[in-house]
Amino acid sequence: MTASVIIKTADGTSLAEEKVLNFVFDKDLYTPYTTLRARVRAVRNSYEDAAEVILLINGAMVHHGLVDNIRWVKTDGEMFMNVSSRGFTSLLTQNQIEPGLKSHMSFNALMENFYTLPYVTHEDNSDDSSYIYVRPNTSMWDAASNLAYKLLGTYPYIRGTNKVMISSAASPAVFDLRGEKLLSIGTELTDSRLASGYHMANMGGSYGEFDLADSDTEALKIVRHKYFDLDMRFLYDPPEALAYRDKYDFRGQKRLFCSYAGYKGEDLSDLVSFGSVTSERVGSVNISGSSRGVVTEIGVYRDKFPR
Repeated sequence: MTASVIIKTADGTSLAEEKVLNFVFDKDLYTPYTTLRARVRAVRNSYEDAAEVILLINGAMVHHGLVDNIRWVKTDGEMFMNVSSRGFTSLLTQNQIEPGLKSHMSFNALMENFYTLPYVTHEDNSDDSSYIYVRPNTSMWDAASNLAYKLLGTYPYIRGTNKVMISSAASPAVFDLRGEKLLSIGTELTDSRLASGYHMANMGGSYGEFDLADSDTEALKIVRHKYFDLDMRFLYDPPEALAYRDKYDFRGQKRLFCSYAGYKGEDLSDLVSFGSVTSERVGSVNISGSSRGVVTEIGVYRDKFPR
């Protein structure tokens, strides 16, 4: 299994680095971009015009992103490069939309009518039956999250290198790891975000009309209450503002995972089976590589968003 890092300069020149000493690639259902950290024994002594970072595994592109940080140094006559990168969809979190009501807003219109982001593509969904209310300092990703929930009750995620999806993959790859020699298998719980009560003001600014108690959180002996103003994004159905916050805070609460030597090509929303997991949607992919080889960890989430 081979891994290589390609640095593309501002003028489009590709500089391939084949001697990858180690790397860590992360992709998660609830993170708007992929991440890569890599260290290579470099063959060049300058990357001053570096603009893009690509990770190839067995010739297949796994990551394509911006340069967050790149450092090269000569030690004992050898050149080394450390690079960190986030996928181009990270730009969705860094671009804001003009505040106000945007009626008849489809997902296609949201992704195409405001900014042109390099290499970012999206699922085709032209349903314009909904709207978004853009609050001050709202990023494109926040708007996409709100619209995805209104249209399909889902949360957006990244498939491929930089494709934004709001529905499950229609033709997912299927991976059955039950017959594989697994390096590890486990479960992870994340309860730090959970809230037990949500309280939203009504049009007059008074509380008591819109409340939601999360019995799952209360059963964990967690007492956390959140108060907020009337959410203009959900005027069509105010209780949904409470339900959305509850699901969002509950995201990723339980993760089942396994790891194995190598990488088979799993992506978010593919179907995987291992241990007690049978044909569930992939929610996280972590690939790490070093002189000892490549190890992949695959996880599935069990929370309140549909799969």
